[in-house]
Amino acid sequence: MKYTQLLKAIDATSQHLVGRVAAVVNQALAIRNWLVGAYIVEFEQHGEDRAKYGSRLLETLASDLTARRVKGMGVSILERSRRFYLLYPAFRAAIPQSLIAELTDAPVAGVFVIPYTPSTELASAIPGSTRKIPETPHTKSRMTAPQPRKGQPPVGLSDRRSLPALSPTAMLRLSWSQWSEFIRIEDPLKRAFYENECLKGNWSVRQLQRQIGSLLFERTGLSKDKAAVIRRAHRQESAVAVGDLLRDPYVLEFTGLAERAEYAESDLERALLDHLQQFLLELGTGFCFEARQRRITVGNEHDYIDLVFYHRRLRCHVLVELKTRPFTHGDAGQMNFYLNWWKEHGMDKGDQRPVGILLCSDRDRTKVEFATAGMDNKLFVSRYLVALPSPKQLQEFIERDREEIEAQMTEGRAS
Repeated sequence: MKYTQLLKAIDATSQHLVGRVAAVVNQALAIRNWLVGAYIVEFEQHGEDRAKYGSRLLETLASDLTARRVKGMGVSILERSRRFYLLYPAFRAAIPQSLIAELTDAPVAGVFVIPYTPSTELASAIPGSTRKIPETPHTKSRMTAPQPRKGQPPVGLSDRRSLPALSPTAMLRLSWSQWSEFIRIEDPLKRAFYENECLKGNWSVRQLQRQIGSLLFERTGLSKDKAAVIRRAHRQESAVAVGDLLRDPYVLEFTGLAERAEYAESDLERALLDHLQQFLLELGTGFCFEARQRRITVGNEHDYIDLVFYHRRLRCHVLVELKTRPFTHGDAGQMNFYLNWWKEHGMDKGDQRPVGILLCSDRDRTKVEFATAGMDNKLFVSRYLVALPSPKQLQEFIERDREEIEAQMTEGRAS
């Protein structure tokens, strides 16, 4: 055996087994959330004290689970888990019988009957089988997506029960992030279309989101050559990287692993943020570092705030966003979104409204914008201007620091 063969063999083996780990974690996450949805629905229908909680059930449950240090069980996840169970009762066939037995014997959890509604498609299904994705009208090239008739509503508003369910093996190939995208689609036929194309193309969740956003279903339905539209869509997507599967925010939260800032930063941004973080802390005006690349999730989309500080004198959070390019109007909208989210979810009793610092630059010009939405109190604004660094200070820092970092990176590449 040659050394190159040895190297390739070890690399291929490692990649394959890491991929299996990612697949197992994603399977466990999907199974957990389906079971959570089943438990919630069972309680809503048969719980002895369900009337006591009523519409507050999910909020109360999320709060109490957080108190028990259960990760990733906020209201939005609980809502999606409930919808996951209601839309996909046949997912029950994908859960290994050994796990069902363990949960049935477990204390407390065992008081819930894990529901199962058999169907023609899954009545004889065996979890772990190697069956192919079932052939349905919308998976055939000649009928990938039906064309709506003139003057009629979009095709696909049929009962999902008329469509054959995915096999257990196929269901377990899908991640929770992908299931979260499917359950947002109201049209059953459209949902089934994306399930099949996602499996056939081995799409990541980002690839799936891109195809949904590009209206692939609608474009296919309106096209005379439906198969050609599908082939073109699959050619545009690159292979899924194993590392991306393990960096999924839901997976990291589920496994208890910390999210790393490097996942969401380029080399230049990371270096600039390192220096900016230290610069603000060294000003001595009350900055307390709180978070780096702070994730906020709305729906099934994740955004990351570059730096979050708490300012003791202002009694508010300061959100810092850095762009290594000139300012655009979209940057102000993004900062406004962060501030509004923080006002709703990040403030504690006694906190003032958050403020944002938006830094945008290119090589020859730096534009510093302060986003101070809602700060109409003159006294507070004056305190803010005194306590925070001036635009001139930030401008000088960002221009000098970026020039030094880029010079170091250029020297490193040359050597």
